[in-house]
Amino acid sequence: TDKTGTLTQNEMVFRRLHLGTVSYGMDSMDEVQSHIFSAYTQPPVSSQDKAPSAAPKIRKTVSVRVHEAVKAIALCHNVTPVYESHGPECTDQAEAEQNYEDACRIYQAASPDEVALVQWTESIGLTLVGRDQSSMQLRTPGGQILNFSILQVFPFTYESKRMGIIVKDESTGEVTFYMKGADVVMMGIVQYNDWLEEECGNMAREGLRVLVVAKKSLTEEQYQDFENRYNQAKLSVHDRSLKVATVIESLEMEMELLCLTGVEDQLQADVRPTLEMLRNAGIKIWMLTGDKLETATCIAKSSHLVSRNQDVHIFRPVTNRGEAHLELNAFRRKHDCTLVISGDSLEVCLKYYEHEFVELACQCPAVVCCRCSPTQKAQIVKLLQQHTGKRTCAIGDGGNDVSMIQAADCGIGIVGKEGKQASLAADFSITQFKHIGRLLMVHGRNSYKRSAALGQFVIHRGLIISTMQAVFSSVFYFASVPLYQGFLMVGYATIYTMFPVFSLVLDQDVKPETAILYPELYKDLTKGRSLSFKTFLIWVLISVYQGGILMYGGLLLFESEFVHVVAISFTALIFTELLMVALTVRTWHWLMVVAEFLSLGCYVASLAFLNEYFDVTFIITVTFLWKVSAITLVSCLPLYILKYLKRKFSPPSYSKLTS
Repeated sequence: TDKTGTLTQNEMVFRRLHLGTVSYGMDSMDEVQSHIFSAYTQPPVSSQDKAPSAAPKIRKTVSVRVHEAVKAIALCHNVTPVYESHGPECTDQAEAEQNYEDACRIYQAASPDEVALVQWTESIGLTLVGRDQSSMQLRTPGGQILNFSILQVFPFTYESKRMGIIVKDESTGEVTFYMKGADVVMMGIVQYNDWLEEECGNMAREGLRVLVVAKKSLTEEQYQDFENRYNQAKLSVHDRSLKVATVIESLEMEMELLCLTGVEDQLQADVRPTLEMLRNAGIKIWMLTGDKLETATCIAKSSHLVSRNQDVHIFRPVTNRGEAHLELNAFRRKHDCTLVISGDSLEVCLKYYEHEFVELACQCPAVVCCRCSPTQKAQIVKLLQQHTGKRTCAIGDGGNDVSMIQAADCGIGIVGKEGKQASLAADFSITQFKHIGRLLMVHGRNSYKRSAALGQFVIHRGLIISTMQAVFSSVFYFASVPLYQGFLMVGYATIYTMFPVFSLVLDQDVKPETAILYPELYKDLTKGRSLSFKTFLIWVLISVYQGGILMYGGLLLFESEFVHVVAISFTALIFTELLMVALTVRTWHWLMVVAEFLSLGCYVASLAFLNEYFDVTFIITVTFLWKVSAITLVSCLPLYILKYLKRKFSPPSYSKLTS
């Protein structure tokens, strides 16, 4: 399973702003608000402000840093404000005149993280009120509109794990390069500092999604030089994407670290009981996420993917074969603990110790892989299929989960905030993670049992008539004479037996509520008792026994009326098939009853039109009826007795829940 949007709601709420020396939580946002208000309302710095006392200077420094951080968050994104026309105040004309109404503005973006950040900047006074391809407008707490030109946008990708934007302040002419992204990539981009890594870890342990925000001021000459090289790279015929990335990376150096942002993504409803249900059903759960290790571990614990009595083994970062060998040996000594491993370490382990790693990981009750790329997610699924031979099911909600969903035996897509790519690529589509419980425990289990019953019954239906033909041919020295000719063969395969046989797809051994309450019933399927060589051979024996009884009964008991053998044996065959369906059914559905009587009615009604096959005068006699009844009874009664004895002395596991 994926994490964001699959186990969690993908509804981000801003929780923390960290500037290195000071951290603002939800209870201190009014301080941030006052800093922003003072930054945009205070008069220009005068001579008397040049030599203030120490305290005001520190306060002003914090104020400026807060202002810079909030401004960066308000500018560095791909969010577009959209104005819905619900009334006369929300018209295109109003927007054109810059009468931006808060009541009818909604933010649109590919990522819920970005919307959460922009909504937060709005809540503290700096509002994104307008955006098009080339410009952006912010409104200050005092109502002043700030105009910025968008010079370049470098969108977020799952490989780069960051996005950047170059803007120009229309009032001052300043050109600034803003960037935000995951801490692993931003650490190498920002200037050296001693708090980034530690604070990222602290925030991630609280289950927050952390983004690092940085900026770099550019002179006009620096930007022009960059633009020329960037445009040249975009025109390259060979290795275009590599050259473009190289040019951008030349700008991503020695950036000024502004702040860390922490947004919270709460768990979906009923995730905990659903994961518990899947675990009890004998399903092992691996969480593959692109998030930070601490965030992934926190969510794994809060969602109860990791049980309370289980230890967590965090696989240390490894870069070479020797380190991987030592760490795998350390992990081998652990028992019943959840494995947490990063994408980089996983890659090293799979490169040198693929078989050993998969063998060890499969013994864990759960596995959490963090910082996983979409390609790695699919690779893990394929590895599990190759090494274990087990069935895999992948569930996700975003475009980055598509490769994993398509690689798995069964793909489940959640229609989420990130679009429908996952649900369109999947075999099944659901709206919430909790629905997976019903999908597997009820529909999955029923489908397996019904398919098994239907498949074996169709074999039985064909084999019984083949046995009768074989007996008939052997009696007549293997002459190539068909037992049932013309419409009898067609009618047997269609209108006489089709409806009851296919009504078996409505059968269920337990109620849906019981299947959900006792997920161990699903685990019972792995024993393969519904469909195995044993059950196949049993159905073959039943078919041979019944086919032999029906044919020999018709030939031996009533040899004086040989001309009537076809009528007697065929009628007994139809009755036997209908009774066998009734014997197989575990829970009657009204459509099953309709199918049985409809088939019987069709056969009885068609007897009047089958003059060329049957002697109609004989069919309406009592002799015909008792002879058909006797053969049918001999073919079916022993099976009913055996079924009753088996139910009494060796009942199936589900019968205890239905009695």
